Amino acid sequence: MHISPDTLFYIAGFPITNTVIATLLTDIVIVILAFVAGKDVSLNPRNAQNTAEVVVDYFREIAESIAGERALLIYPWIVSFFLFIVISNLLAQIPGFESIKFHSLTSGRHEVSFLRAATSDLNLTLALAVTSVFATHYLSVKYKGIRGYIKKFITFKMFPIFFFVGILEFVNELAKFISFSFRLFGNIFAGEKVMATMYGLCPFGLPILFMAIEFMVAVIQAIVFAMLTMGFMHIMTEKSH
Repeated sequence: MHISPDTLFYIAGFPITNTVIATLLTDIVIVILAFVAGKDVSLNPRNAQNTAEVVVDYFREIAESIAGERALLIYPWIVSFFLFIVISNLLAQIPGFESIKFHSLTSGRHEVSFLRAATSDLNLTLALAVTSVFATHYLSVKYKGIRGYIKKFITFKMFPIFFFVGILEFVNELAKFISFSFRLFGNIFAGEKVMATMYGLCPFGLPILFMAIEFMVAVIQAIVFAMLTMGFMHIMTEKSH
């Protein structure tokens, strides 16, 4: 497995990689689950509706305990990030996920995996990081106003101390792009490499242990991304006194 995903074919000049296919598959699964969970909504939830409500209520309650009234602004973003990442990660844990081969017309007609974990593509994890950071700043402007938002980064009170603090805050925001994207990408990509190695050494028995570990990593990384986003949104929307 290479760091960069394999290009399967092109559509109007746009490269369609195996991670793009996995991303579309993730979207399809999310749509199906949303349809199933919301098909027969009742006051006595069962099965899919009950599971969906447990997930949503869990993040809503945490957001309310941290951000109070701002939870209504924050938790929909958190749930969306968690569901997309966890479903994408868990789909990749299905045995044989990368076993389906495709004759790539762009790679000398050699066989490449038709599917690969979407979050093992740095392009996707960077896109998630950009979305998270920009959503955080959008909510900050919406809740604090443009003046309060700018004051977080530019202020001349107690010059030059707070001025340099503002610069550090700006650098910290830029660092989020790297920390968010590389943390998720590194964990999932490393897990894919480990599983490929285990299947190569012993296809029966041994991979089961590592599958259990990767299952936990898949869920934990989704929770970490969601919780960090929640924390940053709370900090950025909190009004200074």
